[in-house]
Amino acid sequence: MSMEELRTLIARHVGRSTAAIDGLLLSAEYRPTPPQAGIADPVLALVAQGAKRIVLGDRVYDYGAGQYLVVPLDLPVTGHVTEASPQRPELGAGLALRPAAIASLLLETDAAPAGKPPSPPLAVSDACADLVDAFVRMIRLLDRPADIPVLAPMLEREILWRLINGQQGALVRQIGLADSRVTQIGRALRQIRDHYSDVLRVEDLARMSGMSLSPFHRHFRALTAMTPIQYQKQIRLQEARLRLMSSTEDVATVGFAVGYDSASQFSREYRRHFGLPPGRDASRLRAEPDDASPGARALPC
Repeated sequence: MSMEELRTLIARHVGRSTAAIDGLLLSAEYRPTPPQAGIADPVLALVAQGAKRIVLGDRVYDYGAGQYLVVPLDLPVTGHVTEASPQRPELGAGLALRPAAIASLLLETDAAPAGKPPSPPLAVSDACADLVDAFVRMIRLLDRPADIPVLAPMLEREILWRLINGQQGALVRQIGLADSRVTQIGRALRQIRDHYSDVLRVEDLARMSGMSLSPFHRHFRALTAMTPIQYQKQIRLQEARLRLMSSTEDVATVGFAVGYDSASQFSREYRRHFGLPPGRDASRLRAEPDDASPGARALPC
């Protein structure tokens, strides 16, 4: 019954503003969608109906109704809806995972230590009835705005508590610990995202993360399925795609702006990643509806 009510609530509220509940995400798709690349922020993504696929590096994750995925870091993924129709749309609910909220819960409850982060970092799990029920009660609050300031934070804590004590508990605990591998690598990812056009010095990233070079490389690859250079390249290409779609800058100018020294190398790597040369891809994106913008369907929820 909770899953049925979850579907009803998502269908009723999707497309309306959920900003009143910090971190709540709702989605609906009425047909299978083409793969789209984007950056997935830390999130819990639960599918109530239909199915989705997320690709990280060479790893593929399929998850459907009653299953969830935890994304612990800012990861470049490719995602799409694989099962949806006008009669039975894909329906999803999600919650942004805030390290501070997880850390607070861990401190107050004396939860068990995080242990080592799982490798690979992403996994699909079946949602327990208590987790689904907590989401139902959170989305119900959209019909009772006066209750949101008091009850929404409590329900966020309950959802996080269900995660901490569920199949992906070790990974979720890592998100909230300042000295965990997930948090340490997360600092390096944010540095790359904030300075993607700069020359990348892996030694500096390792030092920032509190690791020597060899362990840094090992943990970075285990958690992101790529090297720091590959991660930076994906960030650069994503930023270039957004610029090409939203500005009148020419291809060479955009390539130089995101950090490429060679226009031909930029065009070559862009085509390899997105399947079309930069100019043609930008023209196609400008001609498509707003919901087909870069990354719009790549995110897990």
